[in-house]
Amino acid sequence: MTRADRLMLLDTASLYFRAFYGVPDKVTAPDGSPINAARGLLDMIAKLVTTYRPTHVVACWDDDWRPQWRVDLIPSYKTHRVVEVVADAPDVEEVPDPLEAQIPLIRESLAAIGIPIVGVAEREADDVIGTLATNASMPVDIVTGDRDLFQLVDDASDVRVIYTARGMSNLEIVTDATVVTKYGVLPTQYADFATMRGDASDGLPGVTGIGEKTAATLLQKHGDLTGIREAAAAGEGMSAGIRAKILDAQAYLDVAPTVVAVATSLPITAPGVALHTLSPEQAEAATSLAERWNLGSSMARAVTAIDEAARSITDG
Repeated sequence: MTRADRLMLLDTASLYFRAFYGVPDKVTAPDGSPINAARGLLDMIAKLVTTYRPTHVVACWDDDWRPQWRVDLIPSYKTHRVVEVVADAPDVEEVPDPLEAQIPLIRESLAAIGIPIVGVAEREADDVIGTLATNASMPVDIVTGDRDLFQLVDDASDVRVIYTARGMSNLEIVTDATVVTKYGVLPTQYADFATMRGDASDGLPGVTGIGEKTAATLLQKHGDLTGIREAAAAGEGMSAGIRAKILDAQAYLDVAPTVVAVATSLPITAPGVALHTLSPEQAEAATSLAERWNLGSSMARAVTAIDEAARSITDG
């Protein structure tokens, strides 16, 4: 009996940033180079694969974490992303030098354990995730600490988010019901909700004076942002004060939905290779990489987790 396919999409930068701040920087390679992010990411992958039992895993990559086309539409986009650690949930994009130095090792480590990396020029990992999740032929788990990806949650297509914002020991499964309970909107409305609410960490100003409760109420009544804007133009279905706020934000609302919405139709497909046990040569290469960089038990745990997951695919 073969276990049912399930695709896990990693918001890779979100995870290795968390690892960088969660693993002590005293963890170094024999030459003193920092390796805390690389080791932490391997440990996270081991836990995720063991806990959620995917058959396929893809590391989605930020080829451009702040695409110029998004900045052209909203110049403040991600301008204020700075190193900020809150409740074990770093919200960062400016790559600290000790982390930047580990990026090649992170990529090499992912290759060593057989996890493909997928990125697209001038696109963020969110766009890669959006495309792969929307077009997948199997259930999907999206691993991220980014609320923006809640717009992809879809019970009907079995797409859910494994939300890491509270740390790897407090992972949360986000489904349709989760989004509705937390925000009062459906996942299909979440991008419009986020557009109106704004997000300081992304440099999205939102509609001045419109918070989460008002945004949710407007969406519940009018369905989507287009319906809200039409109602405001007609002077119907909202107070005069709310109408004025919506009308004052027309220039922002003309462009923000394009910035907030993740892509779902990039010219990419998920690699079709399922998790597999490493060949003797691959295992030797992974061991050699671990010894060279002091990845030690972290690499061993990741290899073991993937090996066990691969064996269980055919065992059912």
